[in-house]
Amino acid sequence: MQKLSIDRLQPGIFISLASVGWLRHPFLINEFRLSSEKQIQALREMGLTEIAWDPARSNVEPLPETGEQDAAAESNLPDEEDFTGAALAGMLDEKRGRAAQLRQQRENLARRERQYEQEAIAAGDILKSFAAKPMEAHSKAKNLVGGVVSGLVGSESMVIHLVNQKSREAGIAFHSLNVMVLSLLLGRAANLSEEELKLLGIGALIHDIGKAEIPARVLRSNSRTAPEEAFYRAHIGYGIKAVAVLRDLPVQVRNIIACHHEHWDGGGFPNALVGEKIPRLARFAAIGNRYDNLCNPFDLREAKTPAEALRQMFRSEAAHFDPTLLQLFVRTMGVYPPGSFVALSNGAVGLVVETHADDLLRPLVMLHDPDVPRTEAMLLDLKDVDLKVTSALSPAKLPVEVVEYLAPRGRLDYYVEGSSA
Repeated sequence: MQKLSIDRLQPGIFISLASVGWLRHPFLINEFRLSSEKQIQALREMGLTEIAWDPARSNVEPLPETGEQDAAAESNLPDEEDFTGAALAGMLDEKRGRAAQLRQQRENLARRERQYEQEAIAAGDILKSFAAKPMEAHSKAKNLVGGVVSGLVGSESMVIHLVNQKSREAGIAFHSLNVMVLSLLLGRAANLSEEELKLLGIGALIHDIGKAEIPARVLRSNSRTAPEEAFYRAHIGYGIKAVAVLRDLPVQVRNIIACHHEHWDGGGFPNALVGEKIPRLARFAAIGNRYDNLCNPFDLREAKTPAEALRQMFRSEAAHFDPTLLQLFVRTMGVYPPGSFVALSNGAVGLVVETHADDLLRPLVMLHDPDVPRTEAMLLDLKDVDLKVTSALSPAKLPVEVVEYLAPRGRLDYYVEGSSA
């Protein structure tokens, strides 16, 4: 950052107010690109004579140095009542309201984080206890899924939230919970009935139950030998065997376990089913499963961004999935799914942490600001401000410190709930 006289500012210059302190200026964020003369006048009213600016992120050059003749000409203008002080006070009052809103947003996010952690623990217990106590595990699975589904049924929209869970470990429980959430998200968008959603949720939650019998080195391998691949594919059979004792387990749930690796074009396993032959609910789980595997592989260096994962599925792997459901999934996740790095129209960089299904272009974004601790990072709901996302960004092209600030875990985990708002 360089210093610049307040008199040389004009819209398009990127400034930083970090040295002033967030609560002592009227703007939503510390760093942004000026967009109006009103903003510059507010800076003058604050009594600032110079300000930090970033030439690299500015769209224009500063105004030329102000000459003495310009100052003399201004001094000859007739006196006029100064309303700028009142305007600044109004902006500060509005910001205090924003601060209260920010506290509420943090509380909502924290509540969802706690809910996710509880569900992750419950999912882990369910998967671990299936072998010894299958009926008890099934009952717990129904309770877990039922709670999520009840929040979705009858709601006006869905809130999709990126979870900042504390563990970096890509365990089966986290994957299973993600696939459950993503499948229910797609099922809700497809207007499945409450009963269908419950069956889908249970099947997605336990779709990989058979992987408990597969060695970790086989599961984690990126280049399996033919025998290792056959061993890996056996997790389907192990999963079916694990639930065989549950006489009351609906066939739709069993079919999700059996068919979540079948491909629409017949190239999947274990039975090479084609098109409509693949059980309907298994097609939902197949999409959620693939998306999470792309975003959260065992080796996080291979992870795709949400946009990259959707692009790969739609452009390179479309033949694997029910085309109608795949298109619906892409539309539901939106242009900027949670976990997307984005640039805003004011020059700021952020991470999408929450989207609403009824307004996908204006998500809730966590902003990068090196002068603000990550635990206090600014959350900006684009529905409430005159800003927009201008582009998605690749984390590979961002400075490491920006990526670590916005997404320190490297994993993408999701929580979904209904909203009556």
